[in-house]
Amino acid sequence: MSNIEITGLGALNIDHLYKVERILDDGETVVSEAKSSPGGSAANTIYGLARLGVNAGFTGVVGDDAEGKILIQDFQKAGVDTSQIRVKPGAKTGSVVCLSDRLGRRSLYVTPGANNLLTMDDLDLTYINQTRMLHLSSFADDRQFKILLELMDRLDLSTKLSFAPGALYAKKGLKALAPILSRTHILFINRNEIKQLTGEDIINGAKSCLKQGCSIIVVTLGKGISLELGKGISHKTVIATGYIR
Repeated sequence: MSNIEITGLGALNIDHLYKVERILDDGETVVSEAKSSPGGSAANTIYGLARLGVNAGFTGVVGDDAEGKILIQDFQKAGVDTSQIRVKPGAKTGSVVCLSDRLGRRSLYVTPGANNLLTMDDLDLTYINQTRMLHLSSFADDRQFKILLELMDRLDLSTKLSFAPGALYAKKGLKALAPILSRTHILFINRNEIKQLTGEDIINGAKSCLKQGCSIIVVTLGKGISLELGKGISHKTVIATGYIR
């Protein structure tokens, strides 16, 4: 039996982060700060859990380039099992350009690279099904989305699923995500994504996700934003512990 408590499955990217005064529809502005770091939604979660002492692994693909090596080495330094990360010959590792302004607004531009080459053969189902939990996030291409739908039929009932759809999958809507949501134990989603996913406000959107089969809905609201809940609605406000990669 594997001693891995949780494994992640999602896109692996190098994030190129640029801070700007404001995000433009058209025109010119100055970049006040620029940096690059390993990224990917599920990857960041698994990295953070490993830093907190959780036995964690990751399943995904990178290119056979310097960026791919950086991603794998960064995981290994945090204690993440990287045995399930496949290197795709001749491919470039995925990347994301992120523009962030002083108001906290972001604009993301994704180059999927090797992530588009993930196939079902890259997934070790025995490895995944021996973990207590699978943490799932999105891919840019529909071919990988179909792989995730197939995985839902082959995921052992003893393996719980946590799911962070992100904007790419939220815009697909409840019907398209139903096979994943019906298996989801914990749904991680932000206030914009839940509206995009369900077409409803946060409270009613969360109720709709519960009806789809999710057990727990975690909605991130952003700094300084409060939410008034109705009677009989259970909630808990938490302060997140984070690690910057």
